[in-house]
Amino acid sequence: MTLCRKATVLCHPVVAMKSKYSQYYNRTLIHAYYVFAKDMTSEELEERTNGKAQLSSLNIVFVIICSIIILENLLVLIAVFRNKKFHSAMFFFIGNLAFSDLLAGSAYIANIFLSGPRTFELVPVQWFIREGTAFIALAASVFSLLAIAIERYIAITKVRVYGSNRTCRMFLLIGTCWVTSILLGGLPIIGWNCINNLPECSVLLPLYSKKYILFVVTIFSIILLSIGILYVRIYLIVRSSHQEATNSPAYALLKTVTIVLGVFIVCWLPAFTVLLLDTSCRRVDCPVLSKADIFFGIATLNSALNPLIYTLRSKDMRKEFLRVLCCWGLLTSGRPADRCLVPLKSSSSMEHCTNKHEHQTTPIMQAECTTCV
Repeated sequence: MTLCRKATVLCHPVVAMKSKYSQYYNRTLIHAYYVFAKDMTSEELEERTNGKAQLSSLNIVFVIICSIIILENLLVLIAVFRNKKFHSAMFFFIGNLAFSDLLAGSAYIANIFLSGPRTFELVPVQWFIREGTAFIALAASVFSLLAIAIERYIAITKVRVYGSNRTCRMFLLIGTCWVTSILLGGLPIIGWNCINNLPECSVLLPLYSKKYILFVVTIFSIILLSIGILYVRIYLIVRSSHQEATNSPAYALLKTVTIVLGVFIVCWLPAFTVLLLDTSCRRVDCPVLSKADIFFGIATLNSALNPLIYTLRSKDMRKEFLRVLCCWGLLTSGRPADRCLVPLKSSSSMEHCTNKHEHQTTPIMQAECTTCV
């Protein structure tokens, strides 16, 4: 029965060998490719196309989580924008990470509301935009983590990295992050897809090529390895710059590194595993592929945890959060409203370390505040 159904799809006029780009607005192509890639019966297709467009309990939970992601990362951006004390290299990188995570949460919400029966109302170019936006946002979040690791490594090993040309260097790294993310997420709509090549279609993303999925997973794995290498190198430098290996600054850095890498691995490893299975396994042989939404949701949690890791460890950032909430009328703590706009009087270790390094004339590894991450 499966072979007959696939033969029918292969002979369908939609699947005829036309120009790949000429089929981007073909409204029946998605039906044919979903049937083939997911081994769907006519009854399953009928159920999915004519079902009610309502959110499942799991999707409602993910929408709530994504809403939290948007709000907390918006809070980070407002805090960085409002307070001039945060207008330094490190906090701009944190703001870039928050912006990419905010987009990730927004893209995932949009993906949820455009899934289900609405999927079959889309033309391929709309489908590519729906999936590509999520890929771009999540890739930007991952690349932002790498950018922060690179910035910290350069700052801890070089002298006067952010001198007269610090703005150029900072925005070059941030710009590279977004250009790479847009290019990576836009490859399928540019042409790296499985249209006119059904056997290469992904099960989870029926218009995406399995080779593209494998390429993306490989890139993300390399990024994970690179972040690990950079932070291990940072830790070794910090440890060698102190006489006592068991002192609190070294272990504080090790704690931060462990949290960052641990959360990244826990959130992304399940999604990477499912995507790898998708490149080499059929749906009938790998039932876990039908539960892929859960693993992608777990990966999105990384965008909710990043602000907690990178910003809530700063006392000044926490104070700024309270000031923003106070100005919004969500938190008063018994203080007058005009106290919301009072500038901060002290600087956290992260801010002190960042500002101190910008005018450093000796190697940072010999400075006192090498634990800044």
